[in-house]
Amino acid sequence: MKYSCVIVDDEPLAHEVLEEYINKFEGLVLAKKFFNAVEAEKYLNSNLIDILFLDIQMPEITGLELLKNLPEKPTTILTTAFRDFALEGFELGVLDYLLKPIKPERFNSAVNRVIEFLSLKKLGTQVIENKNPSGNIAIKSGTKTISLPLASITHIQGLKDYSIVYTDDNKKYVIKGYLKAISEIFNRPDFVRVHKSFIIARTCIRNINRDKIEIGTYIIPVGRVFKEDVINIIQSR
Repeated sequence: MKYSCVIVDDEPLAHEVLEEYINKFEGLVLAKKFFNAVEAEKYLNSNLIDILFLDIQMPEITGLELLKNLPEKPTTILTTAFRDFALEGFELGVLDYLLKPIKPERFNSAVNRVIEFLSLKKLGTQVIENKNPSGNIAIKSGTKTISLPLASITHIQGLKDYSIVYTDDNKKYVIKGYLKAISEIFNRPDFVRVHKSFIIARTCIRNINRDKIEIGTYIIPVGRVFKEDVINIIQSR
């Protein structure tokens, strides 16, 4: 399986680094690269690609503005020197971000995360039962029906018209449906909405640092309207 990639970044050095990493990663193909978002927008409006490596701060229009303008958004990895700006991208369906200077192991981790998402999306996983007394949800993934304990779920991420359910044994389930619809399943005391794009198990909220919560290798932003609730949970312990 080959995954087509596009680089959009105004820094020549960033192009060199990303192109080197893409060429070394088996299964990735660089379809196009752009040094400004205006030209990239024209291309992306008429060409479907799998993975977009997108810088945020660029002249004319920013990377985030480019994403807002695209009716069909590719699975996106932000590349930036500023972590706080990258966190804004989650509201636009960004799957991951890479902080410059980009390290090869972090690049590989982000790409593997995207490939896993694209593969799981093809299964067409759906919730077939919202709640039951046993505290599980039943989901159909491919030809399998899985009874997933709610207690095993650490967090849920909304990504465009899909939601990713993460569990404490490092498994992921990509479920068809917007987070708003999926959130009805988790409308219970042991889950907390912390961001427009994230729901977290209450037991996973241990501290908040610069409006972020860390769960393993995942960094989850805390939205302004949810911050007070998160702080109250931490202080009540």
